[in-house]
Amino acid sequence: MLTTSRYLEAPRRLRAFVRAHETSLVVLAALVGTIGGLVVVAMSVAVTGLHALLFNIDIRERLSSQISIDPLRALLVPSLGGLLLGLAFLLLQRWRPGREIDPIEANALHGGRMSFRGSVIVALQSVWSSGVGASVGLEAGYTQLASGLGASLGRAFHLRRADQRIMVGCGAAAAIAGAFGAPLAGAFYAFELVIGGYTPASLAPIGVAAVAGYFVAHPFGELSLGVGVGAVGNVLGRDLAIAALLGILAALLGIGIMRGVALWETLLAKTGLWLPLRPALGGLAVGLLALLTPQVMSSGHGALHFAGFVSMPLAMIAAIFILKAMASVISLGSGFRGGLFFATLFLGALGGHLFAIGFDMIWPGLNLDPNVYAIVGMSALSASVVGGPLTMSFIALESTGDLWLTTAVLVAVIISTQITRELFGYSFATWRFHLRGETIRSAADVGWIRDLTVRRMMRPDVATVNADMGIDEFRGKFPLGSKTQVVAVDAAGRYVGLAQVAEAHAPDIEMAKGLIGILHHRDVVLHPVMNIQEAIAVFDAAEAESLAVVETGGEHRPIGILTEAHAMRRYAEESEQRRREAVGDI
Repeated sequence: MLTTSRYLEAPRRLRAFVRAHETSLVVLAALVGTIGGLVVVAMSVAVTGLHALLFNIDIRERLSSQISIDPLRALLVPSLGGLLLGLAFLLLQRWRPGREIDPIEANALHGGRMSFRGSVIVALQSVWSSGVGASVGLEAGYTQLASGLGASLGRAFHLRRADQRIMVGCGAAAAIAGAFGAPLAGAFYAFELVIGGYTPASLAPIGVAAVAGYFVAHPFGELSLGVGVGAVGNVLGRDLAIAALLGILAALLGIGIMRGVALWETLLAKTGLWLPLRPALGGLAVGLLALLTPQVMSSGHGALHFAGFVSMPLAMIAAIFILKAMASVISLGSGFRGGLFFATLFLGALGGHLFAIGFDMIWPGLNLDPNVYAIVGMSALSASVVGGPLTMSFIALESTGDLWLTTAVLVAVIISTQITRELFGYSFATWRFHLRGETIRSAADVGWIRDLTVRRMMRPDVATVNADMGIDEFRGKFPLGSKTQVVAVDAAGRYVGLAQVAEAHAPDIEMAKGLIGILHHRDVVLHPVMNIQEAIAVFDAAEAESLAVVETGGEHRPIGILTEAHAMRRYAEESEQRRREAVGDI
């Protein structure tokens, strides 16, 4: 029997069976993984087709691997494509006001709920942005659509909050595994970036989804979905120390790129330029850079083959490095849809190669292997910008199969990630949330914290008295043991302060000042829309055991009382509930 809903729903008996058996969740994860692999293939084919059509190249070739591009197409396609994208943004603002939720935000704040329609829109925007040559990666579109499909499937089966979040992670794991040919990296991308942690309950679903996504996308290897590497030399003990230095430089570069995107976006906003003209201007700028080197265009898949650029002259590698960084900052800051995953892999590989050659110039005789440091730089820069140190380490391992090289990568990504956290505090995704006023720094589930508001926790049966009342009158109205505290109000019913009944009955109290002389927390109140964390922060700052809750706005009328002890107890109860759901104890 199907229930009436605007969303697709599974039959009730099937839903009950899935919710009651953990293995059923693994089956759903395999389905999501299969779909995720197909999403990667479909979007990659679509972008390749757009490149062939718009730039007049062979469909079997990559745009970023071209030696040269027709100058007129290089200028017109990105700029006109950006204009069309900007016009689409205007139409969408009328049709779907607000913004779409990505997998990290969905899991952090919304219990794994995503809009399927919105995910399709973001995926199409990503395909178009990359298809017209903007310097953006497709990984944001891959994970958005695959995770959105996973979220829709979870909603169809009415999954619990923890399981719904896992389904979103399954979509992301499958997409990354399929895109890079790296199931371990896909799984840890989900754990580190989309779910916000590893639990035994999530291991099987995420692992199965990643493997399924990999095997679905793997037969289409001619699409060059993954990272291509040449032969790498032996990694020695000295390389671990040198990799640490490269990790420091990668962190500083990553922070600079993230701030650059925000700065470019702010500068365009300050110009007052009409919204559709911003991506058009960004597209024109990318086209101008592409006249110097086509490697700046699109995600950089074709250019990310180390054997190709190792033989390039050093000056050319340095030029591509600078121009690609500029193109990525301009593209994303101008409003093109996409991510920095592939761009930072490419930039990190170029930077690592330059680092190895430069280090050899400063310290002759070391003969550092540029291929080794290309891998280290690729992983370290991506770890700084994208986050996920283990994800980047596994990409290196699955690309090379070299454990010693992966050890050097791990050293670099740990240092890069730590410095980025200390100096900047965000990955690129969470930095964008910060610019919108959000406070989340990972996909860890904090949505329940926002749902646990002061209104839900307060005691509404608040006793009030007039603040001008005398002590004797107050004692008569509230004898010892009748109440703990009473809210004092003025003649208009506005909050004045809290009166402690026991303090009013103290023998050494100054009677002359009246009740107003013993009122506490006259300027400190709670509001019903505050969440539990905000309320606890107010309690800590005021050193209060209980506070009045007043209406939000100018009336300032008391509507309840909340004690710190009750707030802390509710917080502990909800935290334990989420923990038990995450590890599968219930």
